[in-house]
Amino acid sequence: MPSPLPLAEPPRDLATIEKIEEELTFPSFTADTAWELGNALRLRLLDFPVPAVISISLANSNQLLFHSVSRPGTQADNDTWVARKRATVLRWGRSTWYMHNKMEADEAFFAKKYMLGETAGTYAIHGGGFPIRVKSVEGVIGVIVVSGLKQTQDHQIIVEAIEKHLTKQRSTQR
Repeated sequence: MPSPLPLAEPPRDLATIEKIEEELTFPSFTADTAWELGNALRLRLLDFPVPAVISISLANSNQLLFHSVSRPGTQADNDTWVARKRATVLRWGRSTWYMHNKMEADEAFFAKKYMLGETAGTYAIHGGGFPIRVKSVEGVIGVIVVSGLKQTQDHQIIVEAIEKHLTKQRSTQR
């Protein structure tokens, strides 16, 4: 199998991560958008030799719009990571990569700072959970999660897929 096209290394400074998240706002988001984005992510993930899970869901109803694996070999544990990353995005309104860097990858500090106690395991501060925002709509309307690659790759593959999707969408609207 040939080497996958490399992913850019995601930034680690919070201001840059926040700016990217805000720039990646959708003009609208429907089940069709989730389908297109989910399939684009799956195709891109096929470049990697390890299996991964892709999940796209709405925030307010927990409705699952897209869920797939990239190849055989995922474990139930991947879906646990999906749920934990999703919970983090929904609670803090930021990507899990943002939270990872904000907490300097210190899970104990994260749990203590937010007084999570026994619920700390409900959340994950590992890259791969990304908020879906829509122009003129306040807050996060959904979450995209990738789980299975290195956390930097889980995060960056989502960023690059959204960038490509939005660029394509803008060019067809002209």
